[in-house]
Order: sequence, then C-alpha cells, then structure tokens
Amino acid sequence: QVRLVESGGGLVQPGGSLRLSCVGYGFTFSTYTMSWYRQAPGKERELVAGITGSGGVRNYQDSVKGRFTISRDNAKNTVWLQMSSLKPEDTAVYYCYAPGRSAWGQGTQVTVSS
Repeated sequence: QVRLVESGGGLVQPGGSLRLSCVGYGFTFSTYTMSWYRQAPGKERELVAGITGSGGVRNYQDSVKGRFTISRDNAKNTVWLQMSSLKPEDTAVYYCYAPGRSAWGQGTQVTVSS
C-alpha cells in the first residue's frame, strides 16, 4: 500500500525556518519524482517544489525561489522541504505528493505568525 507520511510543521515567527519531511512507503521511492504542494485557507492547492527521482532536477514556485530547498535521500525514502525566511503568506497546509503514484500525504500545518 502506497503511503506518504509528512512531519515537521508548526508555528514559526516571520523570518524563521522549518524543515518538512515526507517518508514514502509501499513503492520504489527512488524512481519517482516527488513534490510538495500547499493549500492556504480559501485558496487552491498549489505546487511549491518538485524533485526528480535522482535528485538531479529541482523546480520551485517563483514565490519560494531562494528561500525554500527541496532535497531527497533515496536510501531513507525521504524527501525534505527546507523553508527559510518564512513569511506570513507561506501559512498553509503542506502536502507531499508522488505524481507517478497519485499519492498524497495527510498534510502538515505551517503557520507563520508573530
């Protein structure tokens, strides 16, 4: 059974940092592109970042370029989203997604507030 389990969300002040983790189960993790999405209240879910199976290609939404970094360790079946210089507009539920398996994680809340 394919599962994605996220962790690492929380409350952080503007300018702070958080690292989100996502562990994949039940599929050959290293062969799949992995993505992070987010959904703020009243807004549609949007792509934040993606990384290919080998980690060789990464892409980011313009609003997070230079602040967020996506990475992965295939030996640990894990993908991370390192978020720095956080802004209140980054507040959202963040989801891990495996497009090739149409699998979503349960989501983790990130709140940026003073």
